Amino acid sequence: MVNTLDDTKRMMIAERLADLRRFQEFILSNDQKLIDTCSGQDIRNRLQNMLEDDRKNLGIIDTVVVQYGIQSEPSAATRTFTQQFEQMMGGDDFTFYQKLMHHELLKHGQVMSGLLIHKAAQKVGADIAVAIGPLNTVNFEGRAHQEQLKGMLEQVGVREMTGQDADQGLWARVQDAVAALSGIAGSVVTQNTDKKDMNIQTLIRLDHNKVNTIFTEIGATKEPQKLQEYFGQLYKDLLTHAQAEEEVVYPRVRSFYGDENTQELYDEQAEMKRMLDEIKAIDPSSADMFRSKIKDLMDVVGDHVRQEESTLFAAIDRNCSTEQKEQMATEFKAAKSKIQQGMATSM
Repeated sequence: MVNTLDDTKRMMIAERLADLRRFQEFILSNDQKLIDTCSGQDIRNRLQNMLEDDRKNLGIIDTVVVQYGIQSEPSAATRTFTQQFEQMMGGDDFTFYQKLMHHELLKHGQVMSGLLIHKAAQKVGADIAVAIGPLNTVNFEGRAHQEQLKGMLEQVGVREMTGQDADQGLWARVQDAVAALSGIAGSVVTQNTDKKDMNIQTLIRLDHNKVNTIFTEIGATKEPQKLQEYFGQLYKDLLTHAQAEEEVVYPRVRSFYGDENTQELYDEQAEMKRMLDEIKAIDPSSADMFRSKIKDLMDVVGDHVRQEESTLFAAIDRNCSTEQKEQMATEFKAAKSKIQQGMATSM
């Protein structure tokens, strides 16, 4: 039988994602502190724009953590660092220029952390790359913010030293151009990943895409260790997805999707859960049997996905407003997060 549903490498990435979220929370807090202590209206306005971006990016990171499927706490090092850094930034020992400089360093660290997670994902599994794809938005905008902050540092530094505004030199224009380009690229991605624009169909489809990727990964290997790793993630993702749908989506759609159609969705997921437990009892070293049962499961899941993405999604579009679909998405994501946390303590 499958020995464990957890994989050390995936748990490590989960911890890095939790670190990323903690840093994003701290950046948001620091944005507000800088705005509150800034004396120049032009700098304050630019920081306010960053604050709005960072609020949105926290929502994107939350979505990525849930789509990744493994909940974790931030590392002890990250918790210690952010506590100490927060105390330092809240004191009176640093000038506004020095605080702004450290804020730019935080942005740099955030971008590098996001890139590192992407690189690690390439080595661990294609399904992870699918789940964390929206982090590209956070990375793009973090890079844009870095360049904007460098321009602000020039202005603030010269003002503190001379009481006059700095000239808009060549370097400042280059910074603004890079910031604008990075921001545009990030905004293009954000149009599809902004928390406020995500409806329930988008979140369900993201889950479907990730599961399909795991099925592809399983089909491409006969290595028992890899089969166990992929199945562990598949098991958790499918159970979480099914339970969240049964808690949030199916009760909401029954009135307009119909009792018979809705019950069919429940029945398909009951069969899927039964098959998952059956596969869990098989030794992955029996690769042919293991993959044969996975193929049967894939057929059941495929039929279920096709029904949801055709008739169910269309029914939701016909009967739910944009706000209702977004609210359902918020509740679905919260349900998944709670289920994942429960899995983390029980497995």
